[in-house]
Amino acid sequence: MNRNDLRRVDLNLLIVFETLMHERSVTRAAEKLFLGQPAISAALSRLRGLFDDPLFVRTGRSMEPSARAVEIFALLSPALDSISTAVSRASDFDPATSTAVFRIGLSDDAEFALLPMLLKRLRAEAPGIVLVVRRANYILMPALLASGEISIGVSYTNELPANAKRKVLRRSTSRLLRADTVPGPLSLDDFCARPHALVSYAGDLSGFVDTALEKLDRKRHVVLAVPQFNGLSTLLAGTDIIAIVPDYTADSLTAAGGVRAEPLPLEMQTFELHMAWRGSQDNDPGERWLRSRIQMFFGDPDSL
Repeated sequence: MNRNDLRRVDLNLLIVFETLMHERSVTRAAEKLFLGQPAISAALSRLRGLFDDPLFVRTGRSMEPSARAVEIFALLSPALDSISTAVSRASDFDPATSTAVFRIGLSDDAEFALLPMLLKRLRAEAPGIVLVVRRANYILMPALLASGEISIGVSYTNELPANAKRKVLRRSTSRLLRADTVPGPLSLDDFCARPHALVSYAGDLSGFVDTALEKLDRKRHVVLAVPQFNGLSTLLAGTDIIAIVPDYTADSLTAAGGVRAEPLPLEMQTFELHMAWRGSQDNDPGERWLRSRIQMFFGDPDSL
């Protein structure tokens, strides 16, 4: 196909194809694109004619892509990113007058401990923008970025979509949080003997602390697992339960009173807080402005 032949290709069809690849469902694709199911079905029919391939085969409740669809998607997704970047570069962004809607994903610790400071700055610089925050973590982040439900995510990340970009915001240490009145720091024996609370989105009863303890032939006893940091101080109050939290989360929790933080009685590795974003919006002026503010208020204070 030469460039002149591209005139017969409707760009909207390619957007529908990309959405179907992410959603694997006509119903969900219709919801994502704010179209009716008949419109998505009609677009799929035209796509099958354009590429001379079934593209999707229904398997139970899901639509599985054909080998040709996978091949097309690998070529098409970067091309759509490039088109999006080219268009966004042509637009200006003025924070003071913008009414843009930004959709970001934050891990619970980032939302609880770091978002309030960022929000104050955003309200001062760009009072007309709208910020939509989704809960994200290393499990949810890839799908949220790939589908475009968020443009930026802040969390620890593992695997990301091929077109995503990532940078380290800060390297943090862990702190021991306690609400009891027993003086002095806890020894390793006391640490292992105490009941522990664990913040876990997935409801796990073990984590990186247990891995470190195993190397010392030690164990701890987790008696409580909760999905978020907000409210942890209230839960610990009046008990001998302790919790391990990131240093910046400990700062927020102790500032509210009722708990105190101290170093752990064992060596722990630092962990990274990442910012990831869609490659298609790497040069978008508004997105670049927002990423710079996230870097400023979520990043390592020593780097400012």
